[in-house]
Amino acid sequence: MIKAGIVGATGYAGAELARLLLQRNDCEIVGYGSKSFVGETYSGVFRNMYKYADISCVNDNIVELSKKVDVIFTATPQGFLAENINDEVLANSKVIDLSADFRIKDVDVYEKWYKLEHKSKNLIERAVYGLPELYREDIKNARLIANPGCYPTCSILSLNPLLKHKLIDENSIIIDAKSGTSGAGRSAKIDNLFCEVNENMKAYGIASHRHTPEIEEQLSKVANVPIVLSFTPHLVPMMRGILVTAYASLKPYVSKEDVKKAYESEYSNEKFIRLLRKNENAETRFVKGSNFVDIGYVIDKRTNRIVVTGAIDNLIKGAAGQAMQNMNLMFGIEEECGLKNLPISI
Repeated sequence: MIKAGIVGATGYAGAELARLLLQRNDCEIVGYGSKSFVGETYSGVFRNMYKYADISCVNDNIVELSKKVDVIFTATPQGFLAENINDEVLANSKVIDLSADFRIKDVDVYEKWYKLEHKSKNLIERAVYGLPELYREDIKNARLIANPGCYPTCSILSLNPLLKHKLIDENSIIIDAKSGTSGAGRSAKIDNLFCEVNENMKAYGIASHRHTPEIEEQLSKVANVPIVLSFTPHLVPMMRGILVTAYASLKPYVSKEDVKKAYESEYSNEKFIRLLRKNENAETRFVKGSNFVDIGYVIDKRTNRIVVTGAIDNLIKGAAGQAMQNMNLMFGIEEECGLKNLPISI
């Protein structure tokens, strides 16, 4: 029985983690950490948890929590884990962090984009980037996992085969991405109010979104050359889901068959990546509630560009589901365990 604690349990990602873990017979949640709801029952915060999680929320002391659990999930704001983690915590338990604190290896880049001083620089190199499709073997032996961001997960997996097999011009990449409002978190913000979001679409974080360096760093590793790209996210009037549309120029003489072979060689054995059939493009409704990544592509012969579409549920593969996938690998459990839910299409 794996004993788990969730810090930031009353946010959207934390709630999805709880929902997924509570459906397993091999896990027990022994701590729901929440700075805002200490003393309130978890089922009082989320009524869908009634009769399943009626224990009270506790504070966010991860040192004390680490003494009681095998794994801690931190679904917390940027900076929290870096300020509170130490060698004692990592000696007591494994940690899977859903924030950006340990995703970026270059601390100067992290501090520039997140406007925070990193308080645990000594642990950055020990953290493993938790994208199983790229770093599965490293994850198995890790004690600190940096769970990828939602936009980066979809963007990196959509473009990985093209860069790894050197089929595109590395300087031509443009990523246009759309997200549901749950990606902005559960805290009250005027921009996320119903009247602000409903019947409206908008771009935000243009040329400045904090997921940009994470995407660039990981794609640079894949390509083995520095990648600088344009990334523009958009907020759309739906609760969950991410759709990435990525554009890149194909290198000379690259054929449709070359592209097909690249994607199949990287993903044909991946349980959570579905390469779509001819004339199909990714749609968010067909991955909703699942850990799947759907990927499709079209080659535009007129412009010699490839247009790749990728879709994920931002709260599952983009957060809680991927965190559980990482946990399964860290504890030697079947990777699909607890993640076999089919998408909810309506």
